[in-house]
Amino acid sequence: AAAPAAATTPANTSDPAAIAPAPTPPAQLADAARPLPDGPVYWCAVGDARTEIITEPSLARLCRRAPEMGPCQYERNACRRRGGTVLTGADIPVTPAVEAEYDRRVLRVTLNAEGRAAPR
Repeated sequence: AAAPAAATTPANTSDPAAIAPAPTPPAQLADAARPLPDGPVYWCAVGDARTEIITEPSLARLCRRAPEMGPCQYERNACRRRGGTVLTGADIPVTPAVEAEYDRRVLRVTLNAEGRAAPR
């Protein structure tokens, strides 16, 4: 059996970026970020039934280009409220981790009835 490779130490150890490797996003996040194939942007799967979530062409174009946008999130959440699972057009689940990544890309502010920012 071959001996394990020796660990290498960066020359400049005072730079934290030189020591710690860049975090690798989970495969599912990377898969959800892939360009979608032609056809439906999202599916809502409830039991054995699958229905297309976004059918209006202008909304589909928006969600294909920027899935983190509010109207796209609204449609995904409507599927979940019905007990469904959201899948991309490439059959990749849009999980809470994917939604968190979308939220990281944009600043989301939720207002309460008094018009103040609601706690998250």
